Order: sequence, then structure tokens, then C-alpha cells
Amino acid sequence: MTITKPSQLSASSPLCSLKGSLLTVAILTLLSLFYLSLNSLRTPPPSPIAVASTIQLPQPFEDYSDVYHSPDSFRLNYAEMEKKFKVYIYPDGDPNTFYQTPRKVTGKYASEGYFFQNIRESQFRTLDPEEADLFFIPVSPHKMRGKGTSYENMTVIVRDYVDGLIAKYPYWNRTLGADHFFVTCHDVGVRAFEGSPVMIKNTIRVVCSPSYNVSFIPHKDVALPQVLQPFALPAGGNDVENRTTLGFWAGHRNSKIRVILARVWENDTELDISNNRINRATGHLVYQKRFYRTKFCICPGGSQVNSARITDSIHYGCVPVILSDYYDLPFNDILNWRKFAVVLRERDVYNLKHILKNITQSEFVSLHNNLVKVQKHFQWNSPPVKFDAFHMIMYELWLRHHVIKY
Repeated sequence: MTITKPSQLSASSPLCSLKGSLLTVAILTLLSLFYLSLNSLRTPPPSPIAVASTIQLPQPFEDYSDVYHSPDSFRLNYAEMEKKFKVYIYPDGDPNTFYQTPRKVTGKYASEGYFFQNIRESQFRTLDPEEADLFFIPVSPHKMRGKGTSYENMTVIVRDYVDGLIAKYPYWNRTLGADHFFVTCHDVGVRAFEGSPVMIKNTIRVVCSPSYNVSFIPHKDVALPQVLQPFALPAGGNDVENRTTLGFWAGHRNSKIRVILARVWENDTELDISNNRINRATGHLVYQKRFYRTKFCICPGGSQVNSARITDSIHYGCVPVILSDYYDLPFNDILNWRKFAVVLRERDVYNLKHILKNITQSEFVSLHNNLVKVQKHFQWNSPPVKFDAFHMIMYELWLRHHVIKY
């Protein structure tokens, strides 16, 4: 009995030693974790100033929240466009005929001419097609019209030109033309491109007559503002006290809505409605000067849904009253037109005076002040200026190049 006891004690000693070591390690580990936790509690949080210095937070886009659908998104996307957007201009075509250069940069189709000129003056042009986001097809139907080309020959000229580009370059076939665009302000341009069905279906059309009941597709195509430049008189604005006439319109009766407008309201004592253009013999710039003293300028569609009278009204500080169904207004996905214009249906023409008189003075002042804020978006410059009509069109194209899929 006494012989077995020492062997039992010697066998248990290593086991006790192992348990003691594990216990010691566990205690040290707990002490270390406790110390680290206690130390972290004593550490002050990172300074908010240090975080702000490394993150570019959005700055408010002046005081334009009333006129933009999303001012912060517009500002951030616009800045990205300026840094990254590139357009390649096809070099083909004789500039002395119908390509590369516009007919002119004056008159009611000046927007087409200005775009042709501005794109070459801007940082958006690239001479390397491999880095291009979009491809510009520089054919000008307005120039064809100036040279007396018939509609039938226009369609043939445009079709042959586009077919030549498709055969010569690989870029069209990568998207079947979805990353290509053309620009035309005259309604003959829309007709000229109808001879090339792939142009109508696939490309981005930048046109002054964006009627979405006749093949214009708002999410694909772009509404080009029709601007009659140079303006005869300086911009109006911040002059509401001088605007004593309720409404004004004068022009040709070349559409159904204009005929109705003139017939219903030409003898009204509060609305200044003429059933024809104002004769220049009545005085110097009489037509333009009436914009200065009018609150609301009536803008009915003419032979097309668009009218240069809209941008005239904006320039002279007269709140435009849109009377044109199916008109996808320029920059409609960026600007909230109802904040600086009165947008009506054509059938509202019969209640026009009642509608305008029901707009309170404070509501009118708000519309007028917002109108002044957007004037720069509806003016062309050479060279182009930030946020002008050219840059707004480029921004619209920039938005569409993100969604090109085929």
C-alpha cells in the first residue's frame, strides 16, 4: 500500500503544472483585453474637422433649388461632365457644301449654327475616336436648304453620307449608332434624316421641334432650344413694376392654336393679341419693346411645336405661357419649367385670361425672379460659356451616353 503512493503523486504533478500554466495565460489575456478596452475608452473620437478635410461635401448650388429638379445632382454631374466628356467629330465631307460648318449663326435657326461652331471651340472635342463617348455626325440640312436643295435630294445626300461613315469606320457598328448624334434646328432637318431609318431609330437626335407624338423619344433624343440671336435688345428682368400689360402675342396664324388664339382674344382690352406680325413701320423695335412691359408672353406652337418666342420671352424677362401640346420642353429633365413659366394645354386657350388673372402678384414675382435665374441657359456664346445653351445641350448628351445599351 505504501509503495503505490509515491507513483500516484509523481503522475499528478505534471497535470497540475499544465493546469496552472493555462490558468496563468488566461488571467494575463483577460488583463490585457481589459487594459485595451479601458485605453480605448480614454481615447478621444476623431475630430470632425479632420474628416471634413478629406471628404468633398456637396455645396449648395447658389439659390436655384426652385428652378432645378435636383440642384446638387446637376452640379455634381455637370462637374464630372466637364472633366470627362469627349466627342469625336467625323472629318468627312466638304465644308463648302453641306458638312462640318453651319449655314450661319444668326436668325431663328442660329442654335444649329452655334452648336456646330461651339463643339469645335470646346474642351469636349477629341481627335482620338478611341477615347470618344459620343460621335457627332456633322451634316447640316439647313445649309442644304440655303443652297436650294429639294427635300428629296436632302434625304439622298444624308443617307449616302451616313452609309459612307458606316462603311468607312468601325464605330457605328459597335452600338448600331446608339452613341452617335446629329443636330438640326430647322424642321427640314428632321425630314432630311427620314431617308435614313437607322438614324431616326438609333441615334440621338438633337432637334428644335421635339414633338413626342411624331417619333421624338424624350429619353433618347434631346430638345434643342430655338434661339433667335443676336437679341435686338438687352436682357430684361428685376423690373416687375414696369410690367403692366397682362399678356402679349403677335405673329403669323400658321397653326390651329394660333388661329384660335387670335380669333378669341384679339379684341380683348387686357390681353394684347395681334393676328399678325407687328409692322416695322410702326416704330423701331416695337415688337421687342412690348416684351419689356408685359407680365405673360403667350407662346403658341407654329408650324411645329416649338417657337423662338419662348426664348425671346425668357431673354426679355416676360414669363412665357406655353400653349403647345406634345412639346418636350428644352432641358425639361433638368429645369422645373413650372417654376418660371405657365405651361398649359392648347384647349386652355379659351380660358386664357381667367387663368392668367388668377395668378397672384406674389406668384408672378416668383415666376419672374426664377425666370431671370435661367436666362443664361437659353443663350449661345462664342466661345461657349459655362452653363450656357451649348453646355446644357452637352449635359443632356452626357446624361444619355450613360444609358446607351443595345
